[in-house]
Amino acid sequence: MRLGVLEIVLILVLAFVVFGGGKLAGVGKALGQSIREFKKEVKSPEETKDEEAK
Repeated sequence: MRLGVLEIVLILVLAFVVFGGGKLAGVGKALGQSIREFKKEVKSPEETKDEEAK
């Protein structure tokens, strides 16, 4: 099952109505930060050590 453009727009509009503009920006920021942290933790230990050395 794939989401079309209309469905994605509808979901975004509903999220905007439910959360409001200010809260939606905060939710997006928190989601992005969570994804970055998850990717960081999933990396192999060698890659993490290399990044910490920088």
